[in-house]
Amino acid sequence: MKVLIKIGVLAALVFSMNLANAQKDGKIGHINSNELLKVMPEKDTAEAELQKYAKELEMQLTAMTTEYEKKYTDYQANVNVMSDVIKASKEEEIMGIQRRIQDFQGKAQEALAKRESEIMEPIIKKARDAISKVAKDNGYSYVIDSGTGALLYFPEGQDILPLVKKELGIL
Repeated sequence: MKVLIKIGVLAALVFSMNLANAQKDGKIGHINSNELLKVMPEKDTAEAELQKYAKELEMQLTAMTTEYEKKYTDYQANVNVMSDVIKASKEEEIMGIQRRIQDFQGKAQEALAKRESEIMEPIIKKARDAISKVAKDNGYSYVIDSGTGALLYFPEGQDILPLVKKELGIL
């Protein structure tokens, strides 16, 4: 844990030094990428598509829940007149529906997240490409996302990871 903290501090120092150099050598810009995404026309279409997909999943879940409630209500109403074999069968059927609902909920959440990623990736790439082009065209050395604090654009340079690993004796 201490090593991670030291690496984080070291990375912050290197970043600070690079920003100081950028101030001498070039310009630093910032943009709120969340605000940019909000105003991109593609975002509305993507959100509508995601809502439609989520509604389809919700309808399926509602159908499954309705089936569960019907079976459970029927079971409760007739439990006193059922034989042990029928009661056990109905209980097993109800528990099976519960498991299917839980399984569906998990898979639906994963599917929705995957679909969101698929839909949003081209929009995010378009925004990222536009940010890079504006940065290059206007002489910005660094562009920071003021919405997240992430570094969005920086000049190409040499990856010093191999050198740092060598310095630390890591192969």
